[in-house]
Amino acid sequence: MTRLRTGGVRAVIGAVLALALTGALAGCSSTGGKRAEDARKAAEAQGRAAVDTPRWTFAMVTHSGDGDTFWDIVQKGARQAAVKDNINFLYAHSDEAQQQAQLIDSYIAKGVDGLIVTLAKPDAMKASVEKAVKAGIPVITVNSGAEQSKAYGALTHVGQDEIIAGEAVGEELDKRGRKKALCVLHEQGNVGHEQRCAGAKKAFGGEMVNLYVDGTNMPDVKASIEAKLQSDKSVDAVVTLGAPFADAAVQAAKSAGSKAEIDTFDLNAKVAGALKAGTLGFAVDQQPYLQGYEAVDLLWLYRYNANVLGGGKPVLTGPQIITEKDAGRLLEYAERGTR
Repeated sequence: MTRLRTGGVRAVIGAVLALALTGALAGCSSTGGKRAEDARKAAEAQGRAAVDTPRWTFAMVTHSGDGDTFWDIVQKGARQAAVKDNINFLYAHSDEAQQQAQLIDSYIAKGVDGLIVTLAKPDAMKASVEKAVKAGIPVITVNSGAEQSKAYGALTHVGQDEIIAGEAVGEELDKRGRKKALCVLHEQGNVGHEQRCAGAKKAFGGEMVNLYVDGTNMPDVKASIEAKLQSDKSVDAVVTLGAPFADAAVQAAKSAGSKAEIDTFDLNAKVAGALKAGTLGFAVDQQPYLQGYEAVDLLWLYRYNANVLGGGKPVLTGPQIITEKDAGRLLEYAERGTR
C-alpha cells in the first residue's frame, strides 16, 4: 500500500476542503435566496418559532382591512413576524372610528400582551389607546397618527411621514414637468390622506386640486375622476392615495380622453405590473410589510428585553418613489404579497 507523507496528506485534505467549499459557495450564490425563501415558507406553514419566549398574545386593530391589498400586505408582515416570535396574533378592523375604538377596548378586556393600532382618526382612538397604556399594555401605532402616537402613550410609531411623502410626490411631479394635478382623497376625515395632499401641494410648483370621492364605491370613484378630467382639460396628472384606486383613475382618464399621467401612493402586484407596462407614471411605496412585521417584532423586543426604537421619533418605512425601472425587480415580491 502506498503511504503518503504528512505533507502529502495535508495537501490532499486541503484540496478536498477547497473543492467542497467552492461547491458550497456556488450553491449558496445560485440557490441561497430560494432556499431561504423555502425555509421561511416551511417555518410559517409549521408554525415554527425562532425563539423560546412565552407565547404572548398581540392584537392589531386597523381602520381598514380585509379585501384591501395594502392591509393584506401589512397583515402578512405581522403574521410572519408573529410566527418567528412565538406570538399568538389577533387581528380586527373597522372602517368606523367608534367601532375601531370598541375593538381596541375588547382586546384590553381580554388582557392581551400588546396592541398595534392605527390612528387614521386619532381623536376617536385617544381614550382607548390611553386606557390600554394605563392597563400596562404596550402599544405601537402604525401607518397613521405619527403626530399623536407619543402623546397618547404609545412606545413608538412605525410608518411613513405623510407630509414628507406628499412632498416627495410634488417634487416628482415637477421633475416630470407636470403643471396641474388632481389629488384624489377616498376617505374623508383620514388625517394621513389630508397630509399627503397638503405635502404634495406644498412642494409642487404647479397647481394641486383636491377631489373627494367615495372610496367604498369604485364605480363612483371612476365616474368622479372622469367628470373632473372632462371638465378640466388642463389637468395633466392624477394622484390617487391607494393602490386599488390607481386602476380606476387609469380607466377614467381613458374614458375622458385625457392624457393625464396617473400616479399613486402604495404598491401591489397590479401597480408594479402597470408601472412596468408604462400605464402608471410612479408609485410611492411606504413598505406596508415592514409596518406589520416591525410592529410585532418591536412589541416582542419590548416584552422580552425592554427595547424601544425611534428615540421618541417615528420609525420611518417610506417614502420610496417607484418607477418603471424599479418595477421589474419588485414585481416578484409584489406577486408573493410582501411588497
